[in-house]
Order: sequence, then structure tokens, then C-alpha cells
Amino acid sequence: MPLPVVLLPVGVDDDALDACLGALEAGTPAATRVWLADDAQVGPRGLAIIERWRRRTRLQADYTRRPRMIGQVAHLDEMLAACGDADVVVLAPDAQPLPGWLQQLAACLARDAAIATATPWCNAGESAAWPRLGEIAPPPVDFERTALACAHMPPLHPELPAAVGHAVALRGSARQRVGGLDASSYASWYAALIDLSLRLSGLGWRNVLCETAFVARGGEGGPADGDMDAINARWPAWHPRLADFLMHDPLRQPRERLAALYEQVGMPEPQRELF
Repeated sequence: MPLPVVLLPVGVDDDALDACLGALEAGTPAATRVWLADDAQVGPRGLAIIERWRRRTRLQADYTRRPRMIGQVAHLDEMLAACGDADVVVLAPDAQPLPGWLQQLAACLARDAAIATATPWCNAGESAAWPRLGEIAPPPVDFERTALACAHMPPLHPELPAAVGHAVALRGSARQRVGGLDASSYASWYAALIDLSLRLSGLGWRNVLCETAFVARGGEGGPADGDMDAINARWPAWHPRLADFLMHDPLRQPRERLAALYEQVGMPEPQRELF
């Protein structure tokens, strides 16, 4: 199964970038295409981290840097446009993907041609949060155990109100159908992703949870000033829809199933009978 291209718009937090690249290296198959794109933000230490990682990585990694900053949404829109109709995964620069994450996201897109966006679990994932809905929990202590528990989840891929920005797989053909990101209306990827998800949903595409994958993060993303006013003006049903999701919690059973699997995969193998 071909794997999506990983798009990593790098940020200003050098320590988070270092941790992200380390987790990306550990949890991603060799030769995966990775594009680190710098909107003229990374400083000298961050550049050194990127160059050191690129010299050692097993991944097929490229790095680009703009001569001047154009803004988060416009920069990411350029990246998506350059990828054409290829499937991609946009990874937050402070995220830490767990082992198997990319294969599971690719498998999720392959299971249903109507899936346009697939979002993995996250400890700070809002509607895709685990272990508790809408709460920020610490990153998992044991990445391998958490990833193994996720891999044992039944791949049902329930609907989300919208994709979430810690990591999201985007189907290239669906993305091209709805056009690019709206950089004139939104300044943050957080809001532009909501808008993109709702446009996709309006054309019959699905925004789903990939419950077999997990990407950790230190905290949630958020909108820029004025972004949510723009969302409310364009999508007046968005906040009631999100509130209904949070109130009725349709992912309660999958979260409980994952918690049970996490306990099971941590138990020692039962001793076999000797006779």
C-alpha cells in the first residue's frame, strides 16, 4: 500500500521539533517521503536540528525555507498545491507520532473511498481525544503499548465533526475537488482545517476517526484572532454541531474499548500448560 507524503510545517519551538523528528524517525517506515517546510521561522538551533536529522534519517526527507513569512494557512496551502492529487498527512510540528501511525492512516483511507480526512487518536485531540473526550491528558508513557492497543481496535472509522490538527490524512482527489485552503479568511490551520472539513462534508465526503492510530501532542492547537468569528459567519451550524457531539459523546465506547485493550496488551503472556 503506498504511503501518503508527510507534510511537516516546522515551527519556532526547537525542543518540540527535535522530539517530533525523533518520534517520526522511530515510528515511520524507511524511505517514507517527508517534506519539512519552513515559513521563514526556524532559527539557527532549529536549522542545526533539521540538518543533523536529515544526515541520519532513514526517511526520504526534503527541507525548504521561504525567503519571507507568508502565514500559516497560505504556507500550508502552497504545500498542498505542490502535492497535486497525492494523498498527504499534515503533521503538527509539536506532534509525536506513535509506531505504525502512517500505515494505519493509509489503510483507513483505503477502506472507504468516501473518506476525505482521517484523524488519529491524540492525548490532546479535542473530539479525537483519548482517554477523555475534550480533555488534554499527558502524552502516553509507553508509545509501543499504546500503538499496539490501537492496532487491535476494530477499524470502524466513525464520523468526526471535523478533522483535528495534530495529524490529519487528506485524500488528494477530495482536496482538489473542494479547492485549496482559504488563506484570505483564516490565519490558523486550526480554523482552515475546520472550514476544509465542512466543505468536504457538504460534498458528501467523510471526516473520520482512524481509531487504529495514535499521534501524541503536548497541547491543543487553537484559532488565531478573528478566526472563529469567520467560522461562525460562514458555518453557523458548526458550534451547535460540535456541542451536540461533545454532549452525546458518540465515541465513548471506542475510547473505553481502547482503554481495555491498553490494559490487556500490557499483561504478561499466560503460562502454557506443561502437560
